Amino acid sequence: MKYRVLASFLMAALSSLPAAAQAPAAKAAASSAKVAAKTAWTPPKTPWGDPDLQGQWPATANIPMQRPANLGERAELTDAELAQRESQAKTQAAEDGEEIAKGSSDVTINPPSYWVERGKPVRQASLVVDPPNGRIPPMTPEGQAAVKALRGGLGPGSHFPDKVDSWEDFDIYSRCITRGMVNSMLPTLYNFGNEIIQAPGTVVIRNEMIHETRVIPLDRRPHVGKGIAMYMGDPRGHWEGNTLVVETTNLKDQPGVGGGLFTDAARLTERFTRISQNELSYDLTVNDPKTWTKPWTLHMPYKLDPNYKI
Repeated sequence: MKYRVLASFLMAALSSLPAAAQAPAAKAAASSAKVAAKTAWTPPKTPWGDPDLQGQWPATANIPMQRPANLGERAELTDAELAQRESQAKTQAAEDGEEIAKGSSDVTINPPSYWVERGKPVRQASLVVDPPNGRIPPMTPEGQAAVKALRGGLGPGSHFPDKVDSWEDFDIYSRCITRGMVNSMLPTLYNFGNEIIQAPGTVVIRNEMIHETRVIPLDRRPHVGKGIAMYMGDPRGHWEGNTLVVETTNLKDQPGVGGGLFTDAARLTERFTRISQNELSYDLTVNDPKTWTKPWTLHMPYKLDPNYKI
């Protein structure tokens, strides 16, 4: 009832606007009504009474990590901007299938581009949604110094390094160790799969790429001691209404998302909310005051795909 009343007020307000202002305002009203309807949706429950998040949720949405600076604080693309991204994705997919001519200088040690899987562009302008400009905050002086000191002052390894004198010239993803947190939940070159499995008192998240599995207890047990650090950290979960909240600490100081190193102060907070039968909202906040000047949050929309095979 309250959503219908809100919609009535919105329509009354819109009717008093000049015609030129009504189109964007009408879109905003429609978006608000859609969110309200999803908020009111009641997810199914497991046999033991927890909200049911189980299923295959591949990370197939094609969204850049950071927002182009020219978009400012605009979180969504216009129709024209979305059409441009879709056209670019289509062009890239066609190029993936092209063969490299014999003797071409384009030949590299990298795998062929047709191995790459392309996600579908969506209207969301960037994965980072907070700060409002969609950009990862600057690193602290301490954080910058820690990154620069890696490899004897050369900085972190990379996925396709120019210099290969040591295993450290490659990042931990290229060495097939892990994609780590936060990257394991986000799109990559291929193997987009994410599966959620639940049991009483436990949630399990499987990531297809590098075959990560996180077993998350829900019994409010404390985190392990500070002397233990892990690539995927030490997760603990609890329910807040229909939202699964997972807090992760004890992360190894490995380069990862955002270009910085996690420290012993790092705390990641994930929020999983099923907002419709086929949609899962995922928000992750990175808080490491020794590395970044302020916390930052990303949002990834997942679509249920019962036919996806890990």
